[in-house]
Amino acid sequence: MKLTDTLIRNAKPKAKPYKLPREAGLFLLVNPNGAKWWRFAYRFAGRELLLSLGVYPAVSLGHARERRDEARRLVAAGINPSEQRREARAAAAVASDSKYSSIVALWKVDELSTCSDGYQQNVCRMLERDVLPYLGERPITEIKPREVIAALDRIRSRGVDETARRARAVMGQVFRYAIRRGLAELDPTQALRGERRIKPVKHFAAFTDPEDVARLMRAIYDYKGTPEVRAALKLSALLFQRPGEIRQMQWSQIDFEAAQWRYVVSKTRRRTGQSHIVPLPAQALEILRDLQPLTDTGLSLRPDAPRYVFPTPKSKLRPLSENGVRAALRTMGFTNEQHTAHGFRAMARSLLAELGWKPDAIERQLSHKAAGPLGAAYDRAAYLDERKAMMQAWADYLDSLRTRANVVALRAA
Repeated sequence: MKLTDTLIRNAKPKAKPYKLPREAGLFLLVNPNGAKWWRFAYRFAGRELLLSLGVYPAVSLGHARERRDEARRLVAAGINPSEQRREARAAAAVASDSKYSSIVALWKVDELSTCSDGYQQNVCRMLERDVLPYLGERPITEIKPREVIAALDRIRSRGVDETARRARAVMGQVFRYAIRRGLAELDPTQALRGERRIKPVKHFAAFTDPEDVARLMRAIYDYKGTPEVRAALKLSALLFQRPGEIRQMQWSQIDFEAAQWRYVVSKTRRRTGQSHIVPLPAQALEILRDLQPLTDTGLSLRPDAPRYVFPTPKSKLRPLSENGVRAALRTMGFTNEQHTAHGFRAMARSLLAELGWKPDAIERQLSHKAAGPLGAAYDRAAYLDERKAMMQAWADYLDSLRTRANVVALRAA
Protein backbone atom coordinates (compact mmCIF):
# COMPACT_ATOMS: atom_id res chain seq x y z
CA MET A 1 0.00 0.00 0.00
CA LYS A 2 1.25 3.44 -0.88
CA LEU A 3 1.68 5.90 2.00
CA THR A 4 -0.27 9.16 1.66
CA ASP A 5 -0.52 12.31 3.72
CA THR A 6 -4.23 11.61 4.32
CA LEU A 7 -3.52 8.12 5.60
CA ILE A 8 -0.80 9.43 7.91
CA ARG A 9 -2.87 12.33 9.29
CA ASN A 10 -5.85 10.07 9.99
CA ALA A 11 -3.79 7.42 11.80
CA LYS A 12 -5.04 7.40 15.41
CA PRO A 13 -3.12 6.02 18.42
CA LYS A 14 -4.10 2.61 19.74
CA ALA A 15 -3.40 0.70 22.93
CA LYS A 16 -0.24 -0.72 21.38
CA PRO A 17 2.21 0.63 18.79
CA TYR A 18 1.33 -0.26 15.21
CA LYS A 19 2.77 0.29 11.74
CA LEU A 20 1.28 1.82 8.67
CA PRO A 21 2.05 -0.29 5.59
CA ARG A 22 5.61 -0.36 4.23
CA GLU A 23 6.56 1.47 1.07
CA ALA A 24 9.88 0.11 -0.22
CA GLY A 25 10.99 -0.44 3.36
CA LEU A 26 9.63 2.88 4.68
CA PHE A 27 6.88 2.75 7.28
CA LEU A 28 5.37 4.91 10.00
CA LEU A 29 5.25 3.66 13.59
CA VAL A 30 2.26 5.09 15.50
CA ASN A 31 2.75 5.03 19.29
CA PRO A 32 0.04 4.98 22.01
CA ASN A 33 0.99 8.55 23.01
CA GLY A 34 0.23 9.76 19.47
CA ALA A 35 3.87 10.18 18.37
CA LYS A 36 4.54 9.04 14.81
CA TRP A 37 8.05 7.84 13.95
CA TRP A 38 9.50 7.18 10.52
CA ARG A 39 11.40 3.91 10.18
CA PHE A 40 13.31 2.27 7.36
CA ALA A 41 13.57 -1.52 7.40
CA TYR A 42 16.49 -3.04 5.47
CA ARG A 43 18.69 -6.12 5.34
CA PHE A 44 22.44 -5.85 5.77
CA ALA A 45 24.93 -8.71 6.17
CA GLY A 46 22.05 -11.16 6.48
CA ARG A 47 20.28 -9.26 9.27
CA GLU A 48 17.03 -7.33 9.39
CA LEU A 49 17.78 -3.81 10.67
CA LEU A 50 15.87 -0.61 11.36
CA LEU A 51 16.94 2.99 10.80
CA SER A 52 15.11 5.93 12.40
CA LEU A 53 14.35 8.71 9.92
CA GLY A 54 12.69 11.27 12.20
CA VAL A 55 9.30 12.23 13.63
CA TYR A 56 6.17 13.18 11.68
CA PRO A 57 5.16 15.96 10.96
CA ALA A 58 8.61 17.54 11.55
CA VAL A 59 9.80 15.17 8.81
CA SER A 60 7.21 15.14 6.04
CA LEU A 61 6.38 12.16 3.89
CA GLY A 62 8.46 13.60 1.05
CA HIS A 63 11.50 14.14 3.27
CA ALA A 64 11.12 10.65 4.76
CA ARG A 65 11.19 9.16 1.26
CA GLU A 66 14.36 11.15 0.44
CA ARG A 67 16.06 9.85 3.58
CA ARG A 68 14.94 6.31 2.78
CA ASP A 69 16.32 6.55 -0.74
CA GLU A 70 19.68 7.84 0.55
CA ALA A 71 19.86 4.93 2.99
CA ARG A 72 19.06 2.44 0.21
CA ARG A 73 21.91 3.86 -1.89
CA LEU A 74 24.29 3.29 1.03
CA VAL A 75 23.10 -0.30 1.43
CA ALA A 76 23.58 -0.89 -2.30
CA ALA A 77 27.13 0.45 -1.94
CA GLY A 78 27.86 -1.98 0.89
CA ILE A 79 27.61 0.62 3.66
CA ASN A 80 25.48 0.08 6.73
CA PRO A 81 23.55 3.38 7.16
CA SER A 82 23.05 2.78 10.89
CA GLU A 83 26.78 2.31 11.41
CA GLN A 84 27.58 5.35 9.30
CA ARG A 85 25.23 7.45 11.46
CA ARG A 86 26.91 6.24 14.65
CA GLU A 87 30.33 7.12 13.23
CA ALA A 88 29.14 10.57 12.15
CA ARG A 89 27.72 11.25 15.61
CA ALA A 90 30.94 10.06 17.23
CA ALA A 91 32.97 12.31 14.94
CA ALA A 92 30.74 15.26 15.80
CA ALA A 93 31.17 14.54 19.50
CA VAL A 94 34.94 14.35 19.11
CA ALA A 95 34.93 17.58 17.11
CA SER A 96 32.98 19.28 19.88
CA ASP A 97 35.31 17.95 22.57
CA SER A 98 38.42 18.75 20.53
CA LYS A 99 37.81 22.47 20.37
CA TYR A 100 40.93 24.25 21.52
CA SER A 101 39.08 25.57 24.57
CA SER A 102 38.05 22.03 25.54
CA ILE A 103 41.63 20.79 25.29
CA VAL A 104 42.81 23.78 27.34
CA ALA A 105 40.31 22.81 30.06
CA LEU A 106 41.69 19.25 30.15
CA TRP A 107 45.28 20.50 30.14
CA LYS A 108 44.56 22.79 33.09
CA VAL A 109 43.35 19.84 35.16
CA ASP A 110 46.03 17.35 34.13
CA GLU A 111 49.13 19.54 33.91
CA LEU A 112 48.70 23.19 34.86
CA SER A 113 47.22 22.21 38.24
CA THR A 114 50.62 20.88 39.32
CA CYS A 115 52.13 24.39 39.13
CA SER A 116 52.07 27.13 41.75
CA ASP A 117 48.85 29.07 42.32
CA GLY A 118 50.41 32.31 41.13
CA TYR A 119 51.66 30.75 37.89
CA GLN A 120 48.26 29.13 37.28
CA GLN A 121 46.50 32.46 37.71
CA ASN A 122 48.88 34.25 35.33
CA VAL A 123 48.55 31.57 32.65
CA CYS A 124 44.75 31.45 32.92
CA ARG A 125 44.50 35.24 32.63
CA MET A 126 46.73 35.23 29.58
CA LEU A 127 44.73 32.44 27.89
CA GLU A 128 41.38 34.09 28.61
CA ARG A 129 42.58 37.48 27.37
CA ASP A 130 44.87 36.68 24.46
CA VAL A 131 44.27 33.17 23.09
CA LEU A 132 40.82 31.68 23.69
CA PRO A 133 38.84 34.61 22.22
CA TYR A 134 40.51 33.86 18.86
CA LEU A 135 41.27 30.12 18.89
CA GLY A 136 38.97 28.71 21.57
CA GLU A 137 36.16 27.57 19.24
CA ARG A 138 38.50 26.18 16.57
CA PRO A 139 38.98 22.40 16.35
CA ILE A 140 42.53 21.84 17.53
CA THR A 141 43.36 19.74 14.46
CA GLU A 142 42.47 22.62 12.13
CA ILE A 143 44.52 25.40 13.72
CA LYS A 144 47.27 26.56 11.35
CA PRO A 145 50.57 28.34 12.10
CA ARG A 146 49.19 31.53 10.54
CA GLU A 147 46.40 31.57 13.15
CA VAL A 148 48.94 31.21 15.95
CA ILE A 149 50.99 34.05 14.44
CA ALA A 150 47.88 36.24 14.23
CA ALA A 151 47.13 35.65 17.92
CA LEU A 152 50.72 36.44 18.88
CA ASP A 153 50.77 39.57 16.71
CA ARG A 154 47.73 40.89 18.58
CA ILE A 155 49.71 40.56 21.80
CA ARG A 156 52.84 42.15 20.31
CA SER A 157 50.77 45.08 19.10
CA ARG A 158 50.36 46.08 22.75
CA GLY A 159 54.14 46.30 23.10
CA VAL A 160 54.43 43.25 25.37
CA ASP A 161 56.76 40.93 23.48
CA GLU A 162 57.57 38.91 26.59
CA THR A 163 53.87 38.11 27.06
CA ALA A 164 53.75 36.96 23.42
CA ARG A 165 56.72 34.68 24.03
CA ARG A 166 55.05 33.16 27.09
CA ALA A 167 51.76 32.77 25.20
CA ARG A 168 53.48 30.88 22.41
CA ALA A 169 55.12 28.54 24.93
CA VAL A 170 51.82 27.81 26.69
CA MET A 171 49.99 27.28 23.40
CA GLY A 172 52.65 24.78 22.42
CA GLN A 173 52.22 22.92 25.71
CA VAL A 174 48.49 22.56 25.01
CA PHE A 175 49.09 21.28 21.46
CA ARG A 176 51.64 18.72 22.65
CA TYR A 177 49.27 17.61 25.41
CA ALA A 178 46.61 17.00 22.74
CA ILE A 179 49.09 14.99 20.67
CA ARG A 180 49.86 12.74 23.64
CA ARG A 181 46.12 12.13 24.13
CA GLY A 182 45.59 11.30 20.47
CA LEU A 183 43.48 14.43 19.87
CA ALA A 184 45.94 16.12 17.51
CA GLU A 185 48.84 15.16 15.31
CA LEU A 186 50.77 18.40 14.88
CA ASP A 187 51.92 21.33 17.00
CA PRO A 188 51.69 24.44 14.78
CA THR A 189 53.84 26.44 17.20
CA GLN A 190 56.82 24.32 16.13
CA ALA A 191 56.65 25.96 12.71
CA LEU A 192 57.47 29.23 14.46
CA ARG A 193 60.70 27.98 16.01
CA GLY A 194 63.63 30.13 15.03
CA GLU A 195 61.32 32.98 14.10
CA ARG A 196 63.14 36.26 14.50
CA ARG A 197 61.11 39.42 14.38
CA ILE A 198 62.94 42.68 13.90
CA LYS A 199 61.53 44.88 16.61
CA PRO A 200 61.55 48.63 16.25
CA VAL A 201 63.77 50.29 18.79
CA LYS A 202 61.51 51.46 21.56
CA HIS A 203 62.43 54.69 23.27
CA PHE A 204 60.85 55.17 26.67
CA ALA A 205 59.87 58.74 27.41
CA ALA A 206 62.12 60.30 30.02
CA PHE A 207 62.91 63.66 31.56
CA THR A 208 66.52 64.65 30.89
CA ASP A 209 66.35 68.38 31.54
CA PRO A 210 67.38 69.22 35.13
CA GLU A 211 64.35 71.48 35.59
CA ASP A 212 61.99 68.66 34.60
CA VAL A 213 63.86 66.20 36.80
CA ALA A 214 63.57 68.61 39.73
CA ARG A 215 59.81 68.82 39.19
CA LEU A 216 59.58 65.03 38.97
CA MET A 217 61.53 64.46 42.18
CA ARG A 218 59.43 66.96 44.12
CA ALA A 219 56.27 65.21 42.92
CA ILE A 220 57.65 61.83 43.99
CA TYR A 221 58.51 63.02 47.49
CA ASP A 222 55.08 64.67 47.78
CA TYR A 223 53.24 61.56 46.52
CA LYS A 224 50.38 60.58 48.86
CA GLY A 225 50.02 56.95 47.81
CA THR A 226 51.00 53.83 49.72
CA PRO A 227 54.44 53.68 51.40
CA GLU A 228 55.41 50.79 49.13
CA VAL A 229 54.71 52.67 45.90
CA ARG A 230 56.26 55.89 47.24
CA ALA A 231 59.45 53.99 48.13
CA ALA A 232 59.46 52.21 44.76
CA LEU A 233 59.26 55.58 42.99
CA LYS A 234 62.16 56.99 44.99
CA LEU A 235 64.35 53.93 44.45
CA SER A 236 63.50 53.88 40.73
CA ALA A 237 65.04 57.33 40.46
CA LEU A 238 67.97 56.67 42.80
CA LEU A 239 68.98 53.23 41.47
CA PHE A 240 67.66 53.36 37.85
CA GLN A 241 67.34 49.59 37.48
CA ARG A 242 64.76 47.93 35.23
CA PRO A 243 61.19 48.36 36.55
CA GLY A 244 60.74 44.60 36.86
CA GLU A 245 63.87 44.26 38.98
CA ILE A 246 62.79 47.13 41.23
CA ARG A 247 59.33 45.76 41.95
CA GLN A 248 60.66 42.22 42.53
CA MET A 249 63.38 43.35 44.93
CA GLN A 250 63.68 41.03 47.95
CA TRP A 251 64.94 41.73 51.44
CA SER A 252 67.31 38.77 51.21
CA GLN A 253 69.10 40.61 48.38
CA ILE A 254 69.83 43.70 50.48
CA ASP A 255 73.15 43.83 52.35
CA PHE A 256 72.84 46.83 54.67
CA GLU A 257 76.36 46.40 56.03
CA ALA A 258 77.99 46.39 52.59
CA ALA A 259 75.44 48.92 51.28
CA GLN A 260 74.67 46.75 48.26
CA TRP A 261 71.71 45.22 46.47
CA ARG A 262 72.71 41.95 44.79
CA TYR A 263 70.35 40.14 42.45
CA VAL A 264 70.35 37.84 39.43
CA VAL A 265 69.28 39.67 36.29
CA SER A 266 65.85 38.30 35.37
CA LYS A 267 66.37 37.95 31.63
CA THR A 268 69.56 35.90 32.17
CA ARG A 269 68.23 33.77 35.05
CA ARG A 270 67.56 30.69 32.93
CA ARG A 271 70.72 30.95 30.84
CA THR A 272 73.75 32.28 32.66
CA GLY A 273 72.31 33.52 35.94
CA GLN A 274 74.30 36.76 35.60
CA SER A 275 74.51 38.54 38.94
CA HIS A 276 74.39 42.29 39.34
CA ILE A 277 75.57 44.50 42.20
CA VAL A 278 73.94 47.84 42.87
CA PRO A 279 75.82 50.09 45.33
CA LEU A 280 73.28 51.70 47.64
CA PRO A 281 73.72 55.40 48.46
CA ALA A 282 72.83 56.63 51.92
CA GLN A 283 69.45 57.92 50.73
CA ALA A 284 68.46 54.48 49.40
CA LEU A 285 69.53 52.79 52.64
CA GLU A 286 67.38 55.21 54.63
CA ILE A 287 64.35 54.51 52.43
CA LEU A 288 64.82 50.76 52.83
CA ARG A 289 65.27 50.96 56.60
CA ASP A 290 62.09 53.01 56.92
CA LEU A 291 60.17 50.52 54.78
CA GLN A 292 61.49 47.30 56.32
CA PRO A 293 59.22 47.27 59.41
CA LEU A 294 56.20 47.58 57.12
CA THR A 295 56.93 44.87 54.57
CA ASP A 296 59.51 42.54 56.13
CA THR A 297 57.21 41.23 58.87
CA GLY A 298 57.35 37.56 57.88
CA LEU A 299 53.66 37.14 58.69
CA SER A 300 51.70 34.44 56.84
CA LEU A 301 54.69 33.48 54.73
CA ARG A 302 56.04 30.05 53.94
CA PRO A 303 59.61 29.58 55.20
CA ASP A 304 60.89 29.47 51.62
CA ALA A 305 58.69 32.29 50.31
CA PRO A 306 60.37 35.40 48.85
CA ARG A 307 60.26 38.43 51.14
CA TYR A 308 59.39 41.17 48.69
CA VAL A 309 60.44 44.72 49.52
CA PHE A 310 57.35 45.97 47.64
CA PRO A 311 54.57 43.38 48.14
CA THR A 312 51.03 43.90 46.95
CA PRO A 313 48.53 45.24 49.48
CA LYS A 314 46.58 41.97 49.39
CA SER A 315 49.41 39.44 49.60
CA LYS A 316 53.02 39.54 50.73
CA LEU A 317 53.62 36.54 48.48
CA ARG A 318 53.31 38.68 45.34
CA PRO A 319 55.37 41.71 44.30
CA LEU A 320 54.01 45.08 43.29
CA SER A 321 52.28 44.87 39.91
CA GLU A 322 53.76 46.27 36.71
CA ASN A 323 51.18 49.02 36.89
CA GLY A 324 52.15 50.26 40.37
CA VAL A 325 54.82 52.84 39.50
CA ARG A 326 53.28 53.56 36.10
CA ALA A 327 49.89 54.43 37.62
CA ALA A 328 51.55 56.58 40.28
CA LEU A 329 53.32 58.62 37.60
CA ARG A 330 50.00 59.15 35.84
CA THR A 331 48.38 60.14 39.15
CA MET A 332 51.09 62.76 39.63
CA GLY A 333 50.22 64.20 36.23
CA PHE A 334 53.06 62.80 34.09
CA THR A 335 51.89 61.28 30.80
CA ASN A 336 53.43 58.38 28.89
CA GLU A 337 54.79 60.92 26.43
CA GLN A 338 56.65 62.74 29.22
CA HIS A 339 58.11 60.13 31.55
CA THR A 340 57.69 56.38 32.09
CA ALA A 341 58.74 53.86 34.71
CA HIS A 342 61.51 52.74 32.35
CA GLY A 343 62.42 56.36 31.74
CA PHE A 344 64.35 56.63 35.02
CA ARG A 345 67.11 54.65 33.30
CA ALA A 346 67.36 57.01 30.33
CA MET A 347 67.18 59.97 32.70
CA ALA A 348 70.17 58.77 34.71
CA ARG A 349 72.12 57.64 31.67
CA SER A 350 71.78 61.00 29.95
CA LEU A 351 72.53 63.21 32.93
CA LEU A 352 75.41 61.10 34.25
CA ALA A 353 77.04 61.18 30.82
CA GLU A 354 76.60 64.95 30.58
CA LEU A 355 78.17 65.32 33.99
CA GLY A 356 81.29 63.43 33.00
CA TRP A 357 81.02 59.91 34.41
CA LYS A 358 82.66 57.15 32.38
CA PRO A 359 80.29 55.50 29.89
CA ASP A 360 81.51 52.03 30.93
CA ALA A 361 80.63 52.69 34.56
CA ILE A 362 77.20 54.00 33.59
CA GLU A 363 76.47 51.03 31.32
CA ARG A 364 77.58 48.56 33.96
CA GLN A 365 75.34 50.27 36.51
CA LEU A 366 72.45 49.93 34.06
CA SER A 367 73.23 46.18 33.92
CA HIS A 368 73.88 46.38 30.21
CA LYS A 369 75.92 43.61 28.66
CA ALA A 370 79.58 44.49 28.60
CA ALA A 371 81.35 44.81 25.29
CA GLY A 372 84.76 43.39 24.48
CA PRO A 373 86.61 40.17 25.32
CA LEU A 374 86.97 40.86 29.05
CA GLY A 375 83.21 40.89 29.51
CA ALA A 376 81.20 41.42 32.63
CA ALA A 377 83.83 40.11 35.06
CA TYR A 378 86.20 42.89 34.03
CA ASP A 379 83.51 45.51 34.54
CA ARG A 380 82.63 44.28 38.00
CA ALA A 381 86.23 44.34 39.12
CA ALA A 382 87.14 47.63 37.50
CA TYR A 383 84.12 49.79 38.14
CA LEU A 384 82.52 48.79 41.44
CA ASP A 385 84.36 51.45 43.45
CA GLU A 386 83.67 54.07 40.82
CA ARG A 387 80.01 53.06 40.63
CA LYS A 388 79.73 53.36 44.41
CA ALA A 389 80.97 56.94 44.23
CA MET A 390 78.78 57.64 41.21
CA MET A 391 75.62 56.35 42.92
CA GLN A 392 76.16 58.49 46.00
CA ALA A 393 76.88 61.54 43.85
CA TRP A 394 73.76 60.83 41.79
CA ALA A 395 71.58 60.61 44.91
CA ASP A 396 73.03 63.87 46.20
CA TYR A 397 72.44 65.49 42.81
CA LEU A 398 68.77 64.47 42.80
CA ASP A 399 68.40 65.85 46.32
CA SER A 400 69.92 69.14 45.26
CA LEU A 401 67.56 69.41 42.28
CA ARG A 402 64.56 68.61 44.45
CA THR A 403 65.43 71.14 47.12
CA ARG A 404 66.65 73.75 44.60
CA ALA A 405 70.02 73.88 46.34
CA ASN A 406 73.20 74.54 44.41
CA VAL A 407 73.90 71.46 42.34
CA VAL A 408 76.72 69.43 43.84
CA ALA A 409 79.67 68.32 41.77
CA LEU A 410 78.93 64.91 40.29
CA ARG A 411 82.47 63.96 39.36
CA ALA A 412 84.93 62.84 41.95
CA ALA A 413 87.91 65.13 42.18
